[in-house]
Amino acid sequence: MKEPHLHIISFDIPFPANYGGVIDVYYKIKALSNAGVRVHLHCFEYHRKPTPELETLCHEVHYYPRVSGVPSSLHYKPYIVVSRKSSLLIQNLLKDNYPILFEGLHSCFFLGDQRLKHRFKIYRESNIEHNYYFHLFKAEKKPYAKLFFLTESIKLRIFQKILDHADLMLTVSSEDNEYLIKHFPGKKVIYLPSFHRDEEVRIIPGKGSFNLYQGQLSVPENSLAAEFLIREVMDESLPELIIAGLNPPDHLIRLATSRNNVKIIADPDDEEMFRLIREAQVNVMVTFQATGLKLKLLNALFNGRFCLVNPGMVHGTGLSGLCEIAETPSEFKRKIRELSSREFTDDMIRERKVHLIQNHSNTENCKILLNLLNL
Repeated sequence: MKEPHLHIISFDIPFPANYGGVIDVYYKIKALSNAGVRVHLHCFEYHRKPTPELETLCHEVHYYPRVSGVPSSLHYKPYIVVSRKSSLLIQNLLKDNYPILFEGLHSCFFLGDQRLKHRFKIYRESNIEHNYYFHLFKAEKKPYAKLFFLTESIKLRIFQKILDHADLMLTVSSEDNEYLIKHFPGKKVIYLPSFHRDEEVRIIPGKGSFNLYQGQLSVPENSLAAEFLIREVMDESLPELIIAGLNPPDHLIRLATSRNNVKIIADPDDEEMFRLIREAQVNVMVTFQATGLKLKLLNALFNGRFCLVNPGMVHGTGLSGLCEIAETPSEFKRKIRELSSREFTDDMIRERKVHLIQNHSNTENCKILLNLLNL
């Protein structure tokens, strides 16, 4: 029996798997490798270094420099796409006839290339990107960055037409699935939940003494959500809120110091973040753009006690039944007070386990992916 091979083009080096997009990529590679697939990984290097961890999982790993700077930003195609153009990448793809998985619209520069016309090409959606960038535009405060996000949103909306060249599209939420079916009629579009770090539920029963908001804090959306919690929700009567994440901006640090019951933990490592998620009484999650699947939600559901979210966080995910929902500041305050006095019981853990293992198992979703690829 021939060994199955698959090219994967990643927008970034997917290790360490410590932020949303690369988490899905890394754990997908890991699941495919465990299933016997020979993965040919192609990834763009710009702020991360090559890592031996990927060599152990993949048949081969190729790194390409990202072409950042003014020339890429002035191109008519989106910056996130044209900065990931590489002649060496297309040369490597043309060495065989294996299927190609394009991770995110970022990696799709060659999706419509005529030299790949007869290859089986898969687009892995992580966001409806032009919507995502439009929300970044609304959240951003700096004029130059606002202009960049708005321009990029327009370019991404136009560039999205390249998805006509995909033979299969894999989406991370039912909402995004409906969007692509509507805009690309006749194309095969399948909902396949994100791959993630957890294969078992590891929740500690009982109560915690603090609540947690976590995310990559340099991303405007996450910084804006943290600001909302500090300014609108956290009055002096509520238990301590810890805000943990990578690269918190200075203005957020200053804002947090104005509240006696808010603390920022900057750049925690994976072990520290895992501890915080498990020991928190409530994992509070807020988003102002209902796009994709927020992987930190899955992480919190597998490992944390109560999850308190706004409707956008669970929109199209099928996970609302496992969360407490609040929308207004007063609703968040009331829910936090209510949940702070409750124990998370063994029965609650069992309920989580049944739903999550049934719908969000990497092993089972890998089997679905292999069937779709005919590998």
